[in-house]
Amino acid sequence: MAYVAVDDDDRLEEGPEGLQFKSFNTTNTGVGNADRGYLQDHPHPSKSNASFWNVEYYQSYFDIDTQTVLTRCYSTLLPFSQSFSHFIASHLNPPDLYGPFWTLTTLIFTLFLSSSLAASISAYLSAPGEEYDYDFRLLSTAVGLVYAYGLAVPVLLWVALRYLGVGEWSVVEAVAVWGYGMFVWIPVSILCVIPVPIVRWSLVTLAFASSGFFLVRNVYPILASAEAKALRLLIIILVLLHAGIALCFQLLFFEYYVVKKIGVDPGDVLNPDSGSEGGASTTSAIEGATTTTEAVARMVRTVLFR
Repeated sequence: MAYVAVDDDDRLEEGPEGLQFKSFNTTNTGVGNADRGYLQDHPHPSKSNASFWNVEYYQSYFDIDTQTVLTRCYSTLLPFSQSFSHFIASHLNPPDLYGPFWTLTTLIFTLFLSSSLAASISAYLSAPGEEYDYDFRLLSTAVGLVYAYGLAVPVLLWVALRYLGVGEWSVVEAVAVWGYGMFVWIPVSILCVIPVPIVRWSLVTLAFASSGFFLVRNVYPILASAEAKALRLLIIILVLLHAGIALCFQLLFFEYYVVKKIGVDPGDVLNPDSGSEGGASTTSAIEGATTTTEAVARMVRTVLFR
């Protein structure tokens, strides 16, 4: 049995007269789903046609649904899950900027509102008759700290790694890792309204350990992929920066006390016979005095708000 090869063009030429074929090729020269003969399920604007300074360039990074953002946020709270250590491969496909931006913005408002609420409560318990004035400078401080750490640090790290020849991730992935990694601070800042210093310190330590471990597990593999082994030491600097931001949160937003009585009652000094009452008054003065931690917090605020 013999086979004869027949070209498609030959059969088309033998078609009925008057039958014309038109080309519907698009002007897009890139290879995509439309070039293969079918339409895309979720078309996105091509970033190659938009300038870096154009809003359309970032449109696809904000095209994400709420459920996906919440899933990515919750996954940062599960340190023993596989997606926790492989967050980029498991969840950032594709990466987005919507979730990190709103995570950092929400953290700014929770820091300010929780700090203001806790300070007003402690002021009321210390002096019920006095009026409390909210310090709106804390809001600008929160904006500067959170955005500088959550946006500037990953961008600078990406630029440094790019300069050193490490191109394992994109700048959007770097910002997404830092942004989602700060999600744990949102519930912690709300819980720090509790007027118990040891509880607040424990919550801040827990948030620092959880978010810091998340960053180490997702950033260290990028550093380890570099040929220069000394580049891995950058993880120590990142951990120190993370410890610094946690300490700033504690001293600037979560450091407040209920002071019931400061100093010795003048009546106890004029009445020497009330020895036991004088001793109790002295003890009350010691308990009501500001601690070293509070003094450090006030010093930090004075330096920042001078």
